[in-house]
Amino acid sequence: MRVTTLDTYMQRVGDRPRLLVRIGTDAGIHGWAETYNHGPDHAFPPLLDYLFDQIRGVDPRRTSYVNELLLQSSRFPPGALGLAAIAAIDHALWDIAGKAAGLPVYQLLGGAVRDRVRVYAGLYSAPDLPELRERTAEAHERYGVTAFKLSPYRADIHTNRWGVVCRELGEYFGQVRESHPDQWEFAFDAHACVWEPARAERLAAALAPNDPLFLEEPLRPEHIPAWARLRSRMSVPLATGESLYTPHEFLALCAAQGVDIAQPDICVVGGLTQMRKIAAITEAHYVPLAPHNPMGPLATAANVHFAAATPNFSVLEYKPDEVRWCPDPYVPVDGHLELRPDRPGWGVEIDEEALLRDDHVHWVRRVPNRPDGSTAYM
Repeated sequence: MRVTTLDTYMQRVGDRPRLLVRIGTDAGIHGWAETYNHGPDHAFPPLLDYLFDQIRGVDPRRTSYVNELLLQSSRFPPGALGLAAIAAIDHALWDIAGKAAGLPVYQLLGGAVRDRVRVYAGLYSAPDLPELRERTAEAHERYGVTAFKLSPYRADIHTNRWGVVCRELGEYFGQVRESHPDQWEFAFDAHACVWEPARAERLAAALAPNDPLFLEEPLRPEHIPAWARLRSRMSVPLATGESLYTPHEFLALCAAQGVDIAQPDICVVGGLTQMRKIAAITEAHYVPLAPHNPMGPLATAANVHFAAATPNFSVLEYKPDEVRWCPDPYVPVDGHLELRPDRPGWGVEIDEEALLRDDHVHWVRRVPNRPDGSTAYM
């Protein structure tokens, strides 16, 4: 069996653009993948065409070989777009390998170590309590989820005194706890908007009295020693990793003892092949994995198979956006995604007729300005 074609489709997931990738073979088996949108939107198709020229005619079941080939052919370490493109190819090949063997991908990874995959619902905001209760109740009723992720920012972080931001967060989280069942869990995602460790430390202290599931990316990711310092001063679990790309970066972070919960993104780090290396590194450092996944059904499917076969997996981010091109996505039941042992590959179908219409949406990350006119992280 040989790789013969690579096709791309500009689509959307919710209000974000997403590029789908289909790799074909001379055996008539196709594999599918979803590309992480780092932006710019139209950068991926020509990049994938360039990479395809290097793997045309290769046996698609040689996933490790192809992954190494594409990484090494870059000469210099590939950045965010390069690794996201490699991840898309990697995932399409894993899908083909599973279908060719007549097995779910997780069976090719050594089989399942768990029967189902726990998820938390990403809400990505800090709504007032009445709205929050409506949204959490709806998610619990529909999906059975008992864990949620919110924003820690109730006040504008660029125009307010930091003490006000932290005080309002502490009061808000206390009210969240009082208005929900005691067993439900709440995490907070600071979106790497802060680069002063002292501010990140105060943010964590505001959450501590009410026991958050974790505080995610309260600091910029670039300087590993700052993460080690921050973790040594926090009393809540410190989560990070969505902005890191390689096993070497996760090794440095773990060796510095700068993380409690690692959050690599399978569509960012170079795919399932590289994600498994990161899992082995973090497991050796007693660090559980909660993969970053604000994505669509194909990315979620890849995460399900990874989580099924990974001992130190903890919980998966889940964003319930419906798309017309995937009629049978993994959907939580009782707060978990069930495995599909009778379906080969990723275990989902793609409606190719739905892809004939370009449903792309352009999205641009807006950079805020501080009162003095300087730019800031959003």
